[in-house]
Amino acid sequence: MSTPQTLAQKLIAQAAGMPAVREGEIVNCRVDLAMFHDSSGPRRLKPMLEELGARIWDPSRVVLVMDHFVPEADDDARRIVRIARDWAAEQGLPHVHDSQGICHVVLPQKGHLRPGLFCVGGDSHSPTGGAFGSYMFGIGSTEMLGVVVTGEIWVKVPRTLRMRWQGRLADGVCAKDMMLHMIGRLGMNGGDYQAVEFAGDTVRGLSMAERMTLSNLSAELGAQAGLVAPDATTAAWLREVGVTVSDEELARWQTDEGAACIDHDFDATGLVPMVALPHSPQNGRTVDAVADEPVQLAYIGACTGAKLEDLQAAARVLAGR
Repeated sequence: MSTPQTLAQKLIAQAAGMPAVREGEIVNCRVDLAMFHDSSGPRRLKPMLEELGARIWDPSRVVLVMDHFVPEADDDARRIVRIARDWAAEQGLPHVHDSQGICHVVLPQKGHLRPGLFCVGGDSHSPTGGAFGSYMFGIGSTEMLGVVVTGEIWVKVPRTLRMRWQGRLADGVCAKDMMLHMIGRLGMNGGDYQAVEFAGDTVRGLSMAERMTLSNLSAELGAQAGLVAPDATTAAWLREVGVTVSDEELARWQTDEGAACIDHDFDATGLVPMVALPHSPQNGRTVDAVADEPVQLAYIGACTGAKLEDLQAAARVLAGR
């Protein structure tokens, strides 16, 4: 009888071409998709590739997003974006998304993610892809060079830390509050560069935008990957962007009963809106605790809060609703 596997182990095993993997085992994985943006990508990769005389292993598996330096505010930004655009044209990259949004949001909205993929991103918040049942994590430019030349990367199979949430969130409480609570309880190194899986009926009741927030902020928890097992909600969202996921795929990409996990249990019913005080996400407080603190500036968007659902919520707050 085979050993039960976690979702993380299943995803890594498929990428490694193995029937199963063990925690702590070092394996070489084939990369299904490599994403980088105008800041982390061409301006750093181009000179290294030229020095090596190397080429991209498979341009169809590369996604370039221009988001960090657009709109170009100064000469330096214009130079960086020009390098990215020119290099993308030189390489004939088929998947270039220029000034269309934050990379972590653009990637799934353009149909690049689905359950079962093994992906890397040139940005620390790349674990966002885990909300769709993909194994995705951030790497630096040197590691990305190795990926774009070989199409592979080695991984030490992580243990799974399962964050099990039960109960219904109160009105006005969201996934960001859940993450600030988890970070406050476990610390910013609580993820220990392992695979965090968000589970339980609370998580299953979240929209895809909210699940993306959990996976995105798994980076602040110190995790390598932040996973949510795919379900009917995942399939329905992906269907809207032209990606079809079968029931068999949904059933496959689940943590097996009895798989080795370190479980942390949370009760959603008592959670209240949270805010992180300077200078760390670990420094979370309830909104009531800082109700008398004046706000001079509000910043919306960026890696965690750039989904349309986030911006609509921000608009309602600003309108006093």
